[in-house]
Amino acid sequence: MSKRKITDPFNLTFEPFDRYGEPIPGMSWHKVSYNSKNGLGTYILKMESGARSLRHEHTGYEEFLILDGKLIDSDGKIFKKGDLVTFEPGSKHSSYTKDGCLVLVFMRGINKVI
Repeated sequence: MSKRKITDPFNLTFEPFDRYGEPIPGMSWHKVSYNSKNGLGTYILKMESGARSLRHEHTGYEEFLILDGKLIDSDGKIFKKGDLVTFEPGSKHSSYTKDGCLVLVFMRGINKVI
């Protein structure tokens, strides 16, 4: 028998985004399969208007799909609804949103705050 979990995207419970220790203002997440010990898995990230991620370096691949809104990367690139973005290991950046966004994140490694 297979083990499975079905997530209802219209009825999610979000918790303060504390992946780096302290919660980051304006950011919350719903863990789908994310494992904080090894940095592997999937989560849905909600960023409120004006929220900004910490500058970090990727130790593994991180990919995300913008489900709603826009996310602006530290180099000025704007990611919009429907964009699937891949950050390779060694990438360094931070992101922010002016009006809020919802992002489906696939992690394959622990990010280091810089």
